[in-house]
Amino acid sequence: MREVFHQSLEEIQSRLVEITDLVTIAIDKATRAFANSDVAMAEEVIADDAQIDELAVSLDELAIEILARQQPVARDLRIVVFALRVSASLERMGDMAEHIAQLARLRFPERAIPKGLKGTFTKMGERDVEISRTLSELLRTQDLRLADVIRNADDEVDELHARVFEKVLSDNWKGEPTATVDATLASRYHERFADHAVAVAKKVVYLATGDWAVGDADIIAAAEAHAPAVEA
Repeated sequence: MREVFHQSLEEIQSRLVEITDLVTIAIDKATRAFANSDVAMAEEVIADDAQIDELAVSLDELAIEILARQQPVARDLRIVVFALRVSASLERMGDMAEHIAQLARLRFPERAIPKGLKGTFTKMGERDVEISRTLSELLRTQDLRLADVIRNADDEVDELHARVFEKVLSDNWKGEPTATVDATLASRYHERFADHAVAVAKKVVYLATGDWAVGDADIIAAAEAHAPAVEA
């Protein structure tokens, strides 16, 4: 019975990685569709979001079944609760990618990125894709040092997000009202995508350390403590 339980916990981790991989594909396609006015790619992201939602619901059902049947305690309970909370964040990340794709579709055949902001949004999209890929690796390997990589990349996204607002609020901004709305919405979607990834990374660190308030040095120490031993 215990072996079945641990297999279920391993299945939870596997499903979390699967969902994150799909989210990574979604944000990669969404940001490229947004940058290039690729309506076909945007449609793919919008259609595929249903799969992310279904997998998140399926994972929640598995976690609830484990709670009901196995009544886990201590760290096992934390893993199951962790899965429920992380699946919600991943589902929202998929939604952010879908929203970006919807903007690209809405403005087609025109470019959704307002003039003068292409470089900023290109960098923001690249950081979001990088963050999602790193998050997938974090969930796969439990290498806590990756949590710090995600946080640093999120800081870059925040800076780019602020740059967009500085641009549209400046006296030199000549964009139409629709361009202003598109820029602020798209920037917010990119920024929220990264924020959800940071929230998941924090939960991974908490799961490993049992402490929410950890800094860079603590993350490195925890990573070393949880790293597999290497034979000489």
